[in-house]
Amino acid sequence: MRQIIVDTETTGLEPEQGHRIIEIGCVEVVNRRATGKTFHRYVRPDREVDPGALQVHGITTEFLQNQPRFEEVVGELIDFIRDAELIIHNAPFDVAFLDAELQRLPGPARRIVELCSVLDTLALARQMHPGQRNSLDALCKRYDVDNSHREFHGALLDARILLDVYLAMTGGQGALTLSDIAGPNTPTAAVQRAARPKGELKVIVASAEEAALHERALLAIDKASGGKTLWRTLQ
Repeated sequence: MRQIIVDTETTGLEPEQGHRIIEIGCVEVVNRRATGKTFHRYVRPDREVDPGALQVHGITTEFLQNQPRFEEVVGELIDFIRDAELIIHNAPFDVAFLDAELQRLPGPARRIVELCSVLDTLALARQMHPGQRNSLDALCKRYDVDNSHREFHGALLDARILLDVYLAMTGGQGALTLSDIAGPNTPTAAVQRAARPKGELKVIVASAEEAALHERALLAIDKASGGKTLWRTLQ
């Protein structure tokens, strides 16, 4: 399955008020693994960046003056994302801006949903964690994703962070396969599976005393971690 993690930065919050995309970042994922292929472009908006937006991403109007316009990069963008599933945090925001840019182009109007399917990780997070904060930063904290290098928002940086969050939200990386362990140049004969013992597996149940000691240990961890003991979620 081919997926593209997408993020954009913009001059402001409302495409209906003429705000424009100024940065696009995309990361390709196939079968839950990043391929190393990315798409990243800054885009000249032909308008000023709002002060509020500047505080978020730090991209100045002056810096953007020498960047290509959207119509100069849209062909590459469409080739990169076409027929993939787009993974976007707060997808209505980014899709609205992308659609607005596509509608400015000459010829028949196009929309993102005509090119790709879209999965909104904010909507997914709200289903999984109702009543909690589900911003990208909040999810990084919840899933122990390192975003300490994120001084400003950036489209490619945020797409890479969202990839880690998405994998954690949906089950993490898949289990290692023999090819992962052996490497592409390891002879097949050098990789052997361990033989499973014959007969039924023996199940040893904890005694009441052991269960009580285990519960005491969990209570201590609960107290030290503020109630974030992973074991509780697995029981």
